[in-house]
Amino acid sequence: MKRIVLKAGDGKRIKNGHKWVFSNEVKQVQGTPLSGDIVSLYDNAENFIGLGFYNPNSLISFRLLTNKEEKIDILFWQKRIEDAKILREVLYPNEISYRVVFGESDNISGVILDKYEDYLCAQFVSYGAEKCKKHILEAAKNVFNPKGIFIRNDVNLRKLEGLSLENEIYFGDIPKDIIISENSIKFYADIVNGQKTGFFFDQRDNRQKFSAYSKCKKVLDCFCHTGAFGIYAKKYLAKDVIFVDSSRLALEMAEKNYELNDFKNFNGLEADALEYLNSQEAKDEKFDLVNIDPPGLIKNRKDFNAGFKHYVKINESAMKLLNNGGILTTSSCSHHLGFREFKDAIHQAAAKAKKTALILEYGFQSKDHPILASMPETEYLNFAVVLLNK
Repeated sequence: MKRIVLKAGDGKRIKNGHKWVFSNEVKQVQGTPLSGDIVSLYDNAENFIGLGFYNPNSLISFRLLTNKEEKIDILFWQKRIEDAKILREVLYPNEISYRVVFGESDNISGVILDKYEDYLCAQFVSYGAEKCKKHILEAAKNVFNPKGIFIRNDVNLRKLEGLSLENEIYFGDIPKDIIISENSIKFYADIVNGQKTGFFFDQRDNRQKFSAYSKCKKVLDCFCHTGAFGIYAKKYLAKDVIFVDSSRLALEMAEKNYELNDFKNFNGLEADALEYLNSQEAKDEKFDLVNIDPPGLIKNRKDFNAGFKHYVKINESAMKLLNNGGILTTSSCSHHLGFREFKDAIHQAAAKAKKTALILEYGFQSKDHPILASMPETEYLNFAVVLLNK
């Protein structure tokens, strides 16, 4: 029998709802399981805890799938995916494109599954999920009957599990650009070559918050990527929007999305965002509403101090561009920058910019990326709406 036994004193965290066991918590491995095998987990007193994926070559040795002794087959995965789908239909009854499965939060450890209209895009970031991917994807086909499924393997987490980074078509013909709708706004999603799995669903709710402040405003969408925030602003009657990103390809997609929604006169600048924020050109513009959505700047704990200072600098520079009484919307997608540190970065930036900051509201990752309360690793996105006065 393939089993893992924990050391004395370990096991409390996973019994309290966490989904992982780390390699330094393992006392004994029995039955010679291979990487990706499903094994039983026991505490030091030989009490059964659950079944899950095993990987002897990863810091995360065990990923919990179930607390029951049950068969893990296509029907098991299908029930999990059906449950996840039902939750999304409750959360977003008018949407047909969303994140279906958010790993541990949906009890499918190491699996990301996004739905783009009639197509699915999957990521498998654990060895066990990779080993079970055929059953998981066949279950997804049974639930959604999609026209095609694409697998995005080009994610660094797979390196940590000893997995390849080659993308693949699971089945069907995958179009280069799929037109999706979010809150009645249209976007192109490139699930083959776009970032992550093709679109950032995790900012859906925050874009809606942002749009409420955009009417008749002069708006800057910095780190605009494919232009979603700025396009929301236009949809909600912004006077003018400038899009800034260092990537020419991102700006081209932003312009396509802009025109897809029947807007004219796209104003995009290819520039390093921080350099633009500090430029005389930007200072001469002055804005009523600035959105900054930088990439994750803190990849691990050792990068925290440098990354934190970078967040402060970006926010300070953005604040200085605002008219008195202007609004900054700011995001961080770094898991290692917790809510308190995020709030502190805003405070320090306002002090350096010599502004009074009133935080009007906070946001987090959208509800199709639910946060598992017992597992802080599932929380990574912070968002704030900040009113700035002299």
